[in-house]
Amino acid sequence: MSVTLRHTSGVLVSSVIAWFGQAGRDLPWRRPDRTPWGVVVSEVMLQQTPVARVLEPWRRWLERWPRPVDLAAASPAEVLRQWERLGYPRRALRLREATIVMRDDYDGAVPDTVEQLASLPGFGHYTAAAVAAFAFGRRAVVLDTNIRRLLARTLNGEALPAPSLKRAELAQAEAILPIAPAESVAWNRAAMELGSLVCRARQPACADCPVIADCRWYQAGQPADPHADRRRPQSWAGSDRQARGRIMAALRAAPDGVALAAATALIVDPEQAHRAITGLIADGLAVQCGEWLQLPS
Repeated sequence: MSVTLRHTSGVLVSSVIAWFGQAGRDLPWRRPDRTPWGVVVSEVMLQQTPVARVLEPWRRWLERWPRPVDLAAASPAEVLRQWERLGYPRRALRLREATIVMRDDYDGAVPDTVEQLASLPGFGHYTAAAVAAFAFGRRAVVLDTNIRRLLARTLNGEALPAPSLKRAELAQAEAILPIAPAESVAWNRAAMELGSLVCRARQPACADCPVIADCRWYQAGQPADPHADRRRPQSWAGSDRQARGRIMAALRAAPDGVALAAATALIVDPEQAHRAITGLIADGLAVQCGEWLQLPS
């Protein structure tokens, strides 16, 4: 890393951490009384889901299953019903699978290293690093979309990071990560918050940014996204995801299941209905019993 970039990154880290001390949100999974399990649940729920939609489901989840072993003992149907309308319900099943490993291999506790966490079902590098940092105070490179965007703009002068994570991007994030574990955790938390609240993908609030003077993207006149032609906007209305969501909502509301004909009738396009039902079964989110569709038992 060049001397100039090292100076810029040092200012970035200190300024963003100071900003968080004044502007960071008071979220339950950040409080001193948080538990590793509460952090795990928050990280899984927050994947592709805004904080506002997660707060109440997170509280209800921990009231019902306050420890990993409690979730491990639940049935897939119970888990999917409790997941409610958070979306991407496979996350719920993978979280249950992870708690079974915690029960069997870690005495019911959440493991505390990135390597151990990354071995759990459904835990990619980001989730493992985030839990290690925010639950156990470990130094780990946490790169969610918010931090990636913040670094792309401030250090590289790009509107948005590349669609897929590159090795050079990881190396850059590692290079600016503070050495002291406590400071590294503070940076990860603060950078994520700044990206979420100020350095937004659309309509960034640059006037409110604590590092506007050192942001290469802003100083360059906010050039357009160089990767725009590689991004494909996904519409929710009429999508297969929406069709799957309708069928899942019906299954959660019906203790005895839904007739296949009724499930198919929920979707205007019969071919899309067939894709949705077939996909739900293939993903373990539903099972077919004769002419009925049910949640997995």
